[in-house]
Amino acid sequence: MITFNRPPYTGNEDKYVLESMRSGKISGDGEFSKRCQDWFEERLGCKKALLTPSCTHALEMAAILLDIGPGDEVIMPSYTFVSTANAFALRGAKVVFVDVRPDTMNLDEKLIEKAITSATKAIVVVHYAGVSCDMDAVMSLARARNLYVVEDAAQGMMSTFKGKPLGTIGHIGAYSFHETKNYTSAGEGGLLIINDEQFAIRAEVIREKGTNRSQFFRGMVDKYSWVDLGSSYLPSDVQAAYLWGQLEKAEEIYIDRMAIWDQYYNLLSQLADDGSIELPKIPNDCSHNAHMFYIKVKGLEVRTDLIAHLKRCDVMAVFHYIPLHTAPAGKIYSRFEGEDIFTTQESERLVRLPIWYGMPTTSCQHVAQSILDFFK
Repeated sequence: MITFNRPPYTGNEDKYVLESMRSGKISGDGEFSKRCQDWFEERLGCKKALLTPSCTHALEMAAILLDIGPGDEVIMPSYTFVSTANAFALRGAKVVFVDVRPDTMNLDEKLIEKAITSATKAIVVVHYAGVSCDMDAVMSLARARNLYVVEDAAQGMMSTFKGKPLGTIGHIGAYSFHETKNYTSAGEGGLLIINDEQFAIRAEVIREKGTNRSQFFRGMVDKYSWVDLGSSYLPSDVQAAYLWGQLEKAEEIYIDRMAIWDQYYNLLSQLADDGSIELPKIPNDCSHNAHMFYIKVKGLEVRTDLIAHLKRCDVMAVFHYIPLHTAPAGKIYSRFEGEDIFTTQESERLVRLPIWYGMPTTSCQHVAQSILDFFK
């Protein structure tokens, strides 16, 4: 069976994990945590980068940093993972969904303004498949309406919009290092990206259970105490050590995945040309990271048959999110602003194909040929 995903492994992870284990400091913010955070701050050019146990935790920290609370509204797409909405619903906010663009599956920037009310506090964009939203339009609107922008760039590491790394354009960004992502910190992990200086110090406090412990260790205060809301948002240094092994090979992983993505695109182009499928669309201002390769078929029935066919061909292909506004909790904690023209329709057409670092060319060819055979 050609699996849908295989966690990336470069070869040095074992060495660094063992080094961390023997260092005498395996809790959060050890030597490898600092290496990773410095790498991100230099690479991204952000004000601060803080490792977290997951992207979910990074988004929860963003909600606290923005003082989201009961009575507030936060705008985002319904076609996303539940963590995007949960982080803000947990603070008591009402989640307001808008429809997506069918070309990128990102929220439609033209629909945001109609969803804004006097209660709106933030816009949360999701860069689906590592392809950027129209961040110029989003940031322009946010500045005009005095709103915060959070980038859920869980899938977006090494992707850019007009040359700027995803996660660094809004006020706050978040990455994921789950095992299904291009880079992982031993199966789970995330990163909080601070782009607005006003949030930098408080982010450290929230991450350290609401204490000013980080300032204490830097000699900025004589003792540390509870000064704000917070929780335990630090990953172990062992996780960071695993991630460091990936960051050393970040470019290699990127190039490898891009080659697989391009191969799929070329092999399946004839099916797109004859109208059997649609291939991913990458806007001109965007560079992507080959996080995902998906195709769109005519509808739900065709998708179901195709996935079953691929399984018989020993290929694991999957669909993706069920739109959150249709979920039981979605009916309680959210509302959909405007009409759902594309969110549900396009989600039912989408099929994700296997793609992972080190995937053999022959596997990619087998997947593509199996799809070609289905449509014959």
